[in-house]
Amino acid sequence: MGAEPEAVVEVRAVLFDMDGTLVDSTEVVELLWARFADRYGVDLVTLLAYAHGRQTRDTIARFLPPGHDADAVTAAFEEVELVTTDGVKEIPGARRLLDGLAGARVAVVTSAPRALAEVRMAAAGVRIPEVLVSSEDVTRGKPDPGGYLTAASRLGVAATDCLVIEDAEAGIRAGLASGARVLVVGSHSSATADPLPHVADLTRVAATAVDGGIRLRWSGS
Repeated sequence: MGAEPEAVVEVRAVLFDMDGTLVDSTEVVELLWARFADRYGVDLVTLLAYAHGRQTRDTIARFLPPGHDADAVTAAFEEVELVTTDGVKEIPGARRLLDGLAGARVAVVTSAPRALAEVRMAAAGVRIPEVLVSSEDVTRGKPDPGGYLTAASRLGVAATDCLVIEDAEAGIRAGLASGARVLVVGSHSSATADPLPHVADLTRVAATAVDGGIRLRWSGS
């Protein structure tokens, strides 16, 4: 993983995923999906492997047994998510990195609904950029690249001039499909992710504004 132990890149914009990249909501996510799996007789390990980085409605539609209303179950699940924030915290270095990029072209692209993204980022103490692309803003969730293409467009740049920072397979594939460079946060390993640069967390990433863009430097995990 991470062929480059150290790297310096210059891009016009940085596009962040949220869960697992800026915000650690693992405790909440696993608790709520465990309840779902128990209620509907679903294998939790299989469900979690699919759900990471994807929209809630996509996961529920895949695993909900026949005879249930997927829209109603999704709505109820998302209502509980909005009021369950115990254990939500920043990914180390996220607050510092985003604060240092104030005024630069930065966006968050998340599979979560906007309200949930705002709740979790606030709970983690992470600044919300002006451009936030949520599940309501796209017709197809990750791994479709639409969210990243939308974010780049709103920032007035081409996706090929962006760095996507992601932690999950679906998001990594979405970033690559958009044409952006991709930096992987955390330990995810796959045929898609392994050739890409990796960092353990965002404490290993430094960013400074340069004329017309952003210079990023990181050291690998």
